Amino acid sequence: MCEKPKFYITTAIAYTSRKPHIGNSYEIVLTDAIARYKRMRGYDVFFLTGTDEHGQKIEEYAKEAGISPKEYVDKVAGEIRAICDTLNTTYDKFIRTTDDYHEKAVQKIFKKLYDQGDIYKSEYEGLYCTPCESFWTESQLDENGCCPDCHREVKPAKEEAYFLRLSKYQKQLEEFIENNENFIYPEARKKEMLNNFIKPGLQDLCVSRTSFKWGVPVTFDDKHVIYVWIDALSNYITALGYDPDGSAEPYKKYWPADVHIIGKDIVRFHTIYWPIMLMALGEPLPKQVYGHPWLLFGEDKMSKSRGNVIYADDLVKVFGVDAVRYYLLSEMPHAADGSITYETMIERYNSDLANTIGNLVNRTVAMQNKYFDGVVQSPDCPGEFDGDLKALALRTLQDVDKCISEYKMSDSVSCVLTLARRLNKYIDETMPWALAKDETRRARLGTVLYNLLEGIRFLAVLLTPYMPDTASAIFEQLGTDVRDCDSLSTFGNLKVGEKVGKAVPLFNRIDAEKLIEELTAAQNAAQAEEEKAAPKIEGLAQIGIEDFAKVELRVAEVTACEPVKRAKKLLKLTLNDGTDTPRTVASGIAKWYAPDDLVGKKIVLVANLKPAVLCGVESQGMILAADCSEDDVKVLFVDSAMPNGARIR
Repeated sequence: MCEKPKFYITTAIAYTSRKPHIGNSYEIVLTDAIARYKRMRGYDVFFLTGTDEHGQKIEEYAKEAGISPKEYVDKVAGEIRAICDTLNTTYDKFIRTTDDYHEKAVQKIFKKLYDQGDIYKSEYEGLYCTPCESFWTESQLDENGCCPDCHREVKPAKEEAYFLRLSKYQKQLEEFIENNENFIYPEARKKEMLNNFIKPGLQDLCVSRTSFKWGVPVTFDDKHVIYVWIDALSNYITALGYDPDGSAEPYKKYWPADVHIIGKDIVRFHTIYWPIMLMALGEPLPKQVYGHPWLLFGEDKMSKSRGNVIYADDLVKVFGVDAVRYYLLSEMPHAADGSITYETMIERYNSDLANTIGNLVNRTVAMQNKYFDGVVQSPDCPGEFDGDLKALALRTLQDVDKCISEYKMSDSVSCVLTLARRLNKYIDETMPWALAKDETRRARLGTVLYNLLEGIRFLAVLLTPYMPDTASAIFEQLGTDVRDCDSLSTFGNLKVGEKVGKAVPLFNRIDAEKLIEELTAAQNAAQAEEEKAAPKIEGLAQIGIEDFAKVELRVAEVTACEPVKRAKKLLKLTLNDGTDTPRTVASGIAKWYAPDDLVGKKIVLVANLKPAVLCGVESQGMILAADCSEDDVKVLFVDSAMPNGARIR
């Protein structure tokens, strides 16, 4: 018996700072779909995911929460794993960087690199971003003098540290990337790494810290903890039992990884720091690193401060696991950012799942039960349209295989949906209900329904990596146990004489307007609770002039105003603030003002407030208003002679 080919696939390990939103959860579903597909094709798959649990940010969050860092990460790691399970992902191992075996291996890795001169002690002085846990030079900051990755404030930092000699391996890394064209994928990420980071010259990497304690201790220098990159990136080998003194069998079997599935924002760490660490250790490099795009809320990156975060478990409660998986995999382009809103989710659910797939299965199984008491007939009466349907069914597996091998998951889903649409068209072309009225066409009716049932079986096999529960439900209705990919090499493997099951709807259509109202009401209620829990403004401490100067107040003219759909409290104001670009602000004053009351008026705008998304509207500031009584609010209007954009001091 031939040994199965191995396939080792990993996600990036999730940072345990906060519960992950649906944009973070995309990666685990993407990786799971690839892993499931590879298993179907006969591979011995090892699928790794987990959590990254050390660092200064964790230490600070734990302090704010009044608990130990370990208690903090235990809670968040539990939430992350629960979301992986909720999304029905089939990981083989869930690693935590607080696991004893991982910490011990990391300490040995650090010591080995130090002993051979690839790590050395020095002093770091630079600008530090706590959220990213990264040091930057002045020239690397963005145009506002902030972190180039997250665009938040950086602070000067100086401390003793150990460094990894990236510069020593620069040429070797450059040659490896250029000689292995698919190592960094897609091509655009490869060019970015080479041209923007490697060829300009690599700076040695800070790999220890002394300013916090929540990390893996350096065994030979107790002032230091091992910094995030050696700790976190090593998980891909420590999970398999890597040990510099002698590795376990799983490491020997599965390493090097076939692919690391990661977000595009951490490609640099996985294609520069990680390969150099492995080169220094004398270990093989992973075969490929795929940097996938982001899932945005509408056109914006998800952020709690913007108020546009959607969580996977909340979506599952509304739409079901498979519908969420389907949306994530079908809506994310190969190399461009994807988008999610409740509106688009409902639209996809109704059109693709309820109509195209669900209705196809339901009416086909119902007709088989109605016309033949559920018994599958012999397809011995071929006719027009059969050949085209069979050819597409046989071609679809090849098309899906090609797309998945290139990580074009939305394209692979599209191939499967094309087959479902062709089956629906076949029903319209052959009109089984008309054939059923003519007893002399009964053999043709049996053949048509056989072709439909067999086509749906193809569909169920192909849907398995994306929507495993739905695929199982389809097989149940077909009454077949022929579910493997090999059975798709020929059209006609559905067994004649077996009986189909009962026709049960797979997806019930959603009333879009009603659901949006319910979701908006829930969102408004949650927002009201947050506002209620917020501290009252009475009795605030006195501030200095420098604090007041941080608030930018400007005169702005209301050029347009309209109600916000599904939000009774909000008005959407378009403002002229003296710049060339109109500014949008959402304000909860609809109870006291009609849109016409505001157009043409001049108001006071808080111009430097962080944007926030309110009921689908990005509010780029705030207008000033006064609480005049318990249930009366007055907007602060200013003299019409004041120029738009005038600064209020």
